[in-house]
Amino acid sequence: MSNYFKQGLFGRDLLGSIVVFLVALPLCMGIAIASGMPPAAGLITGVVGGIIVGAVAGSPLQVSGPAAGLAVLVFELVREHGVVALGPVVLLAGLIQIAAGLCRVGVWFRMCSPAVVAGMLSGIGVLIVASQLHVLMDALPKARGLENFAALPGAVIDAVQGEVGSLSALGVGVATIAIMLGWEKLRPEKLRFVPGALLAVVALTATVQWAGLAVKTVDVPSNLMAAVAMPSLSSLSSLLEPSLLIAALTFAFIASAETLLSAAAVDRMHDGARTRYDRELTAQGIGNTICGLFGALPMTGVIVRSAANVQAGSATRMATIMHGGWLLVFAMLLPWLMRMTPVACLAGILVYTGIKMVNFRQVTALAQYGKGTAWIYVATTVAIVATDLLAGVLIGFALSLFRLALHSSRLKVGLHHHEEPGTASLRLEGSATFLRVPSVARTLDSVPPNTRLQLQVDRLHHVDQACLELLREWSRNASARGCELVVDWQQLNLRVEGVRRAA
Repeated sequence: MSNYFKQGLFGRDLLGSIVVFLVALPLCMGIAIASGMPPAAGLITGVVGGIIVGAVAGSPLQVSGPAAGLAVLVFELVREHGVVALGPVVLLAGLIQIAAGLCRVGVWFRMCSPAVVAGMLSGIGVLIVASQLHVLMDALPKARGLENFAALPGAVIDAVQGEVGSLSALGVGVATIAIMLGWEKLRPEKLRFVPGALLAVVALTATVQWAGLAVKTVDVPSNLMAAVAMPSLSSLSSLLEPSLLIAALTFAFIASAETLLSAAAVDRMHDGARTRYDRELTAQGIGNTICGLFGALPMTGVIVRSAANVQAGSATRMATIMHGGWLLVFAMLLPWLMRMTPVACLAGILVYTGIKMVNFRQVTALAQYGKGTAWIYVATTVAIVATDLLAGVLIGFALSLFRLALHSSRLKVGLHHHEEPGTASLRLEGSATFLRVPSVARTLDSVPPNTRLQLQVDRLHHVDQACLELLREWSRNASARGCELVVDWQQLNLRVEGVRRAA
């Protein structure tokens, strides 16, 4: 410990913790509101993610807390099953993560296709923008993304006419986005660590209080512990419902994938200790289990706060732990100050965050690995917006697997006519699977009548039942056209999976 202070690491971690705290404070409250939960639920998650997860994390410089990526899932869960369902679902998701980490499957969560993950984040970004544009006007968002977009013109008209929502709130929200954009472009180098979100919150909170504008403000309890809502036995028994079990699995999978991908990105930002993925996954599970017991929001490793931590020069996990301590102290001692914050200001921060998540420039980068990869990204994004998060991600995975199947079943089919009349050869190179049945069938149908066809399989690596049955059927019916298929069936059978092992 003495070396820790002698080497000046404490000073670096102290500065980093303050920077991360300033970034995390408005985000914790804003994400909670976007999730349909009180701001205190986000603050509790931020505290747990900082102090507890920070102390045991496998990625020392990664910051954990409430994530915009899970806000859509929480909103759907709370809307359909009520607030009482959140604690048990997050608790079970945490236990699943702990089990996965102890079973050393953390690295397998990195198996997600980058195109699907990028599409997932873009889709979430679109949904966040769609819902928070309504909150920006002190109006209530709709249940679905497309419904939010469809209802937006009417919401603007209502806000202008003063029927539902508030024109003042709209001005506060737009001003928030303008300040964040302007600060990102114009901030001095010496003040690069001051987050634009904090600057916007301070400036607009002061403006609202000075001008006495009638806008909604954040509801934070005087005692943070009063917001703790531990699950009851009856709410825990509801986990037997299939829909809640699926929700817990979805939370665990998406939170784990986002955390470990974020950890990999953080590793690329610094030269310090590398991430221990199984330990990180277990730590996230511990954090989510505690958040579930407290009835708070689920957590993940979050790239924005983690990047701020690295860029501020933090050296050890103490920066993450201290940022959680600052959140706790601020929420316990200064709740009256947070209650002055306009809800529209936090909505503006999330609109800005959501727009940053929708990075369509990734299409060009992904297209370098094939046009199919770029289309998977676009399809996943569109599917999430049009349906829901789980269905969109599953569609993205299905498209990735289908593309993989197409690539793994590459097959060259060559029909060559010999100089000797009535003879030809058919060469198959690669893997002949059911996906290639149409091309093989078209080639066989093009064989002229009265042809003796020699099948060459010396460069054929694999043939499945569908292609094998096609060749056998063509051989049986060939005599009707005066044709004959000449093939070494024993060699062909050796290329069928299972038969080769049996031989």
